[in-house]
Parts: sequence; C-alpha cells; structure tokens
Amino acid sequence: MPLTKEKKAIVLKTFAGSEKNTGSIEGQIALLTERISQISGHLQQNKKDFSTHRGLMQLVGKRKRLLNYMQKHNLTGYRQLIEKLGIRK
Repeated sequence: MPLTKEKKAIVLKTFAGSEKNTGSIEGQIALLTERISQISGHLQQNKKDFSTHRGLMQLVGKRKRLLNYMQKHNLTGYRQLIEKLGIRK
C-alpha cells in the first residue's frame, strides 16, 4: 500500500524539481495527494476499514495545513500546484 521508491521519485521529479528534494512544499503536497488517492481507492473496496479512514483524515488534514502555508507564502505557486494536481476547483 505505501508508495514505491520509483513512484516517489517520479512524483518528486515532476513537482519538486528533483527526486532528492523531498523537503519542498510542492513535493510534500504531491506525495500526500498520491497517498490520499491510493487510500481512497482502498476504502472504496473496504468500506468498514475505520482505522484506515482515520489515517486518511490525518493525511488530508496535513495536506490542508501545507496548502494553507503555501497559500500564505507563495500564492502563484499555490495556484499552479492546485491546477496541476486538480485538487481544488
């Protein structure tokens, strides 16, 4: 269920510029979005998996906090990122 090294490297290269740049806000948000989409797919199959649902809510909250931080400090980058990820309308 966790992301593979190859998938992480691809996501980080796409959004953070380099696969070594794991600390960038854009990379962290992109990785969280990937994990959220995987867990959402799992929960559609396993509706009574409540502990995974709690973990999903924690990830969504963490991503929301990072997005709020990015919105306050880099508005143009925030708008570009949500457009690329397709997470807010």
